[in-house]
Amino acid sequence: MKSAVLSFLVLSCTVLAGCSGAASSPGPSDEAAGQGGTGGAAPGAGSSGSGAAGSGATSGGAAGSGAASGGAGSSSAASGGSAASGGHGGTGGGPPVLGDGPDGFAAVEGYGIRTTTGGAGGPVVTVSTTEEFLDYIARPGPHVIQVAGTIALPTGTTDGMHDVTSHKTIIGLGADATLTGGGLKIGLPVDDAITSPPPDAVHNIIVRNLKITGASDDLINIQMFSHHIWIDHCDLSNGGDGALDIKRGSDLITVSWNHFHDHTKTCLLGHDELGAPQDIGRLRVTYHHNFFDRSDQRNPRVRFGEPVHVYNNYYNDNSYGIASTWNAGVVAEGNYFFSVNNPGRVLFEDNDPGRMLARDNTLVDCNHEIEVAGPVVEPSTYYEYSLDSSADVPAIVMAGAGVGKIDQ
Repeated sequence: MKSAVLSFLVLSCTVLAGCSGAASSPGPSDEAAGQGGTGGAAPGAGSSGSGAAGSGATSGGAAGSGAASGGAGSSSAASGGSAASGGHGGTGGGPPVLGDGPDGFAAVEGYGIRTTTGGAGGPVVTVSTTEEFLDYIARPGPHVIQVAGTIALPTGTTDGMHDVTSHKTIIGLGADATLTGGGLKIGLPVDDAITSPPPDAVHNIIVRNLKITGASDDLINIQMFSHHIWIDHCDLSNGGDGALDIKRGSDLITVSWNHFHDHTKTCLLGHDELGAPQDIGRLRVTYHHNFFDRSDQRNPRVRFGEPVHVYNNYYNDNSYGIASTWNAGVVAEGNYFFSVNNPGRVLFEDNDPGRMLARDNTLVDCNHEIEVAGPVVEPSTYYEYSLDSSADVPAIVMAGAGVGKIDQ
């Protein structure tokens, strides 16, 4: 991105709307290592967003209410970003993991887990070979796996996708820790006959400060009701298919401070139009402070999930930013779109339409407005958060997103 972009902060196309609605049903109980508790539900009453209309289109929606998932108890509210990248203050989301913990949906209580802690409490190991890495990501129980240098992942019989078991933190050391040639698969094998979260669903995984590039298939694939996943401060590029795909009933996930680049099909959320039995009431994902840098499309491309919270991301030179289809509900706020043909769409190809609320976004040199339709459940139903001004997002995100930006 040219430096001139940072100075060309033309505040245009502010789109404001708000509403709330119902959430999903409880998941199964699972006592995660170091977690305890009986699960919890986020507050049931929806809060409605509002604001003065800007120069773009405005969509209103009626306020509603609804019970959230996770059993009895109260949710863990969290807000704020990485302290290493400019300090976005908040209340925290549970016990700290390697300096700070997750926010957004990864910090929301549900499925018997209070928040995402990854491998906290387990042994800390450093791996520098393919054999060591594949051994530790497949082991049972919590592990903090530190990646040193470049590790080549084989294609073999798995098309280069390698399973990660529950309760793992995978974190790169320094700014050059890299996985190449293959990707990470977080989830049980695909089975369309399973339409509710199984008790052995993969869960409680953190991937941070890691470059993943050159995979023959996906860079990261999350599937089959996996939950409590945090993908943070990674550099994802040049995958054979998706950069970060989330599908088949996966839930309570945060994607934050990542640099997506040199990739076409970036972030798929919901695998296809037949996924309703697994996906409705799930696919609750937070995307914030990511740099979608010439990542052509699917930033993200959403089916069925609600709410999907897309805030304070920087979009640079994309064919489209966000697509909400098949009755998905997306809240897009505080994002900065530069040279994006379609920043946000709810009418997309031959798909059933989705819903999207847009507010406080900045659009510069874009060919279309953000398409809006409501109502959509508000993310504030589940967690607290604070927004950076959209005009400041390019500088904040470029300074903080990607690898080598967190304290270890």
